[in-house]
Amino acid sequence: MPNWTTETECVAFEGVRLIGRGALRVVAAKAQAALTSGTTQPVLVFDDLTGEVIDLDPRSDLPPNPAEPETGIVARGPGRPKLGVVAREVTLLPRHWEWLNAQPGGASVALRKLVEEARRTNQQKDRVRAAREAAYRFLSAMAGNEAGFEEAARALFADRAERFGEIIGGWPEDVREHAARLAARAFRGGGTE
Repeated sequence: MPNWTTETECVAFEGVRLIGRGALRVVAAKAQAALTSGTTQPVLVFDDLTGEVIDLDPRSDLPPNPAEPETGIVARGPGRPKLGVVAREVTLLPRHWEWLNAQPGGASVALRKLVEEARRTNQQKDRVRAAREAAYRFLSAMAGNEAGFEEAARALFADRAERFGEIIGGWPEDVREHAARLAARAFRGGGTE
């Protein structure tokens, strides 16, 4: 679930024209101004890190915070909430449970250790995957009808940066530049700009 704040880095588009980049509080104001100007173009705000569309309330400058339930009531379940521990269901085969239960500290400790090790080991791969998914979300929303969209998506996921650049070359300038900026995070091993 997204967790936007007023400082979340994002971009806004009016149609295919970039109208704002920066903290959500600033970009939301620009998007709101475009909406109230009577534009006939769609106005979309994207989380710059995830590529997700941020839904703005037309009566407000900021989106609802998805991290806060509308009712204000937080459900409490099993776990140790003061420590941030949340209980969830995991389905495993009996032999997996037997092995986990035989580990020092039991199944919960063993699972936490396995997850932490996997996070360390796969950190770079996870960054690249997240960058590709963010670029794809943006591409789908803003360029899904552009010539070569499907081929560009294939090039993105095949780590073919040069081919990706060739395909998007004819797209509207602001869409092309932002797509290239997001995709650059996925190419060359997930490096930053």
